[in-house]
Amino acid sequence: MGASAYAQAPAQPVPPPSTPVVSAPSGEAVTLTFFNRPILVFRARVLGRGPGERATSASRVLDDLVGQGQISPVASTPIEGGAAFITVAGRGVIALTSSDVDELSGETLQQAVADARNQLEVALAEAAEARRPVQIARSAAMAIAALAVGLTLMYLVHRSRRAATARLEKLAERSIGKLRVADVGLLRASRLIDFQRRAVLFGAAILQCVIAYSMITFVLRRFPFTRPWGESMRGYLIDSVVNLGLAIAGSIPRVFTIILIFLVARFVARLVGLWFQAVAHGRVEAPGWLHPETAEPTRRLLTACVWLLGLVAAYPYFPGSQTEAFKGVSVLLGLMLTLGSSGIVTQVMSSFMITYSRALRVGDFVRVGEVEGTVTQLGMLSTKIKTPRNEEVTIPNALVISQTTTDFSRLTHANGVLTPTSVTIGYDAPWRQVHALLLKAAERTPGLRADHTPVVLQTALEDFYVKYTLLVGLQRQEARVPTLAVLHANIQDVFNEYGVQIMSPHYESDPGSRKVVPKAEWFAAPASADAMPSTRRTDAADRPESASAATPAAAAHEPSGD
Repeated sequence: MGASAYAQAPAQPVPPPSTPVVSAPSGEAVTLTFFNRPILVFRARVLGRGPGERATSASRVLDDLVGQGQISPVASTPIEGGAAFITVAGRGVIALTSSDVDELSGETLQQAVADARNQLEVALAEAAEARRPVQIARSAAMAIAALAVGLTLMYLVHRSRRAATARLEKLAERSIGKLRVADVGLLRASRLIDFQRRAVLFGAAILQCVIAYSMITFVLRRFPFTRPWGESMRGYLIDSVVNLGLAIAGSIPRVFTIILIFLVARFVARLVGLWFQAVAHGRVEAPGWLHPETAEPTRRLLTACVWLLGLVAAYPYFPGSQTEAFKGVSVLLGLMLTLGSSGIVTQVMSSFMITYSRALRVGDFVRVGEVEGTVTQLGMLSTKIKTPRNEEVTIPNALVISQTTTDFSRLTHANGVLTPTSVTIGYDAPWRQVHALLLKAAERTPGLRADHTPVVLQTALEDFYVKYTLLVGLQRQEARVPTLAVLHANIQDVFNEYGVQIMSPHYESDPGSRKVVPKAEWFAAPASADAMPSTRRTDAADRPESASAATPAAAAHEPSGD
């Protein structure tokens, strides 16, 4: 409340110091403000006057004193009833009682009186200063000079920023011209230039804000009425810098502890990693509980646990970790993980089952459900399989666990994996001849294991035909599809060569002639002898497109495998 707000208020008599002051709490608080500076807070009702009336009366008395030029001395006198009287130039101004004191904050009557006297002396001096035109003119001149200097400095900072940005761009262009980098390098260089430009802009903006803040603070402190605002701005800046410095200094031991925990966790993680890498490469054996193929995922799991324990141990030492904001963010992150991680946890647990049951290995040729191909990655959330058609299929780990998985590579180096293919022949063909024809077709097929003798089984005696199954061993399971394509083509050629028809219809009578392809028509246009898979034994198994192009009929009549 300023002095002008109380010009119409009637002056109230002030009790003499010898009169006991009768006061009682009023339940409201009114701040006595004189010349834009808070003096004290009235909280009690004294001699029937509330805090508002007391503030109005004191403000009018202070205006009168300033108008008369009587601003000192400011003194205080204790009176009966636990109160004190503040006078200016011997004239009573303020009666302060124990009911006006904020006891909850630990304030005492003597402290409140001393603070009020100090604030009143400063406010009276500023009020008297504001009535001196020469002093106001001098302050205005200093304010104008400060504004001019501040604006000039801000302009110089702006020009320096533009010059620094242009200089950095020239240096970057000169470096690019010397290095002759490719398009990707140019892109990275342009991003670097953009980052430098933003860094210079940010630094210049910070410097301009500091200049503007200091300029405004200086100008406000030149005039008596705005001086409290300038002092509060300067005090806020100083307090912020001091508090920041004290916080940094106080955080040094905590930061040292965090660094120590980080170094210990890093040492343990590297020690664990070296041991498990030795197990994975066969240099160290851990029989009974750890296999080489599970060493790498176990290493990743234990390393994650080590870093997680390190984070938990270092958490209390992070600056601000005990604040309510930090705790709120932690609770929010925990809630988000709890609500959104159910599916992730399922996939992760499924990955543990796949890894430690050793159901799959990277590089194995497998069939998962209807997907057949080579395992390229066993991740925490999914398994990636590369099919013979160069397709990468991503299967969630939970789906891998729930389906039947067939591994064609696991026993390849032991007893050998037998790959079946079937053909149905009528009962009029001698079964011994069919056996021999299938074995001859296997002999002509490249990509089969030499140490494994093909086997022919009669797996079913149907109503109209016999089902023969040829079991062969493949040299490379990942070449399963192209190798079988070449085998099917050779089966057709051998059966046609010896006049045995591959035909098992549901019929009423036999045809008048055998349904076979004469050898003279084996290479009818557009086929050619050079495209026959039996003549390209070295790389036919590696190029599935050669087999499919050489035997278009094989794709249409390919016998189905088990």
